Amino acid sequence: MKYERYALIPAYCPDERLIGITEELIGRGFKVIILNDGSGSSYRHIFEAVSDKADVLVHIHNHGKGAALRTGLSYISENFQPPYAVVTMDADGQHKVEDAERIIEQACNEPDSLILGSREFKGRVPLRSIFGNTVTRFVFRIASGAKVYDTQTGLRAFTHRSIGRMLAVSGDRYEYEMNVLMNCVKQNMTITEIPIETIYIGKNESSHFDTVHDSYRIYKEILKFSASSLLCFGIDYTLFCLFSALCGSVSVSNISARILSATANYNLNKRFVFRGSSSAKKSAVQYFALAAMVLVCNTALLNLLVAATPLNRYSAKLITEITMFTLSWAAQHCFIFSKKTKESSVNG
Repeated sequence: MKYERYALIPAYCPDERLIGITEELIGRGFKVIILNDGSGSSYRHIFEAVSDKADVLVHIHNHGKGAALRTGLSYISENFQPPYAVVTMDADGQHKVEDAERIIEQACNEPDSLILGSREFKGRVPLRSIFGNTVTRFVFRIASGAKVYDTQTGLRAFTHRSIGRMLAVSGDRYEYEMNVLMNCVKQNMTITEIPIETIYIGKNESSHFDTVHDSYRIYKEILKFSASSLLCFGIDYTLFCLFSALCGSVSVSNISARILSATANYNLNKRFVFRGSSSAKKSAVQYFALAAMVLVCNTALLNLLVAATPLNRYSAKLITEITMFTLSWAAQHCFIFSKKTKESSVNG
C-alpha cells in the first residue's frame, strides 16, 4: 500500500530555518502543513515565505503545542483521503529531514504503531535537556509501566489509522505529547523508537518550554498518585495516633488504622490514579489481598522497631510507612492496576 506523506509543523515565533525545512521536505515528496500558533505580526514574513509551498494554518492567539498539533491533525483528517502517514516535527531545525523520512517509512511498515524519533543525547547537549528527559523518562516509567527512552521527542509518525486517537488526547501545551504516550500504553498501541541524531542549536534558546508550568503539566500524573498517597498516609497516621491514645496497643491501633486508610487508598487509586482496565471485583480482591499481606509485614516491622530500637511508636510508625509505601506502590502499579502494553523497541 502506498501512503501519502504529510509533515505537520507547529510553529511559534520561528526563524528562517522554518523556510529551509519546508523546502527540503517538499523536495523529498512531503506535503507540508504548518500551524502558526499565534506568532504575531513580527513573524508574518516567515509564514508568507512558505505559504506558496505549504498549507499554513493560523491560531490568532497562542494556544500551545498540543492545541496546534490537534488543529493540524483535524485539518489533515478533514481534507485528505487515506491512506496516509503523518510525521510531526519541530520548527527550529532540531529534526533532520532524513530522520523524518526514516520514521515515517517505519510508520508505513507499522501502520498501527506510534513511531518515535529517539535522540541518543550524545555530544554537546544542554544539561537541562539531559536532566529533563531523564526525569520525564523515569516519571513515565513509573506512571505507565512502559519503557520509552525519549519521551520528549517531537519527531513522531503514525498513519491515518491512529489520527482519531491523537485527536482525542487532552492537553493544549507540552503535556500533550506525554499524554499521547500514556494513551498509547492504555490502548495497547505499540510504541517503536528509531534512533535519530541529537541536534541542539546554541543552548536551545529557541525552545519555548516553560520549565515550571510545562513541567507541572507533564508530571501531573505522578503528582496525582503522590497526592493520593499523602492523603491516605495522613488518614492512617492520624488514626494510629488516635487509637494508640485510646487503647495503648501498638498492634491494635496499627491494624485498625490500616484497614480504614487502605479502603480509602484503594478507592482513590482505582478511580483517579491508575484507572486500570481490570474489573472492580478482580482488582478489589487483589488489592485487599496485598493490603492484608502489607498489614502483617507493617505490624511486624512496627513492633520490631518499637521493641528493638530507641524509637518511640510514632517515629517507628513513620519509618514503617515509608518502607511499606515503596513496596505497596510497586505491587499496585505492576500487578493490580497495570495497563498492559507491548514493550518498546529500538531499531537501527
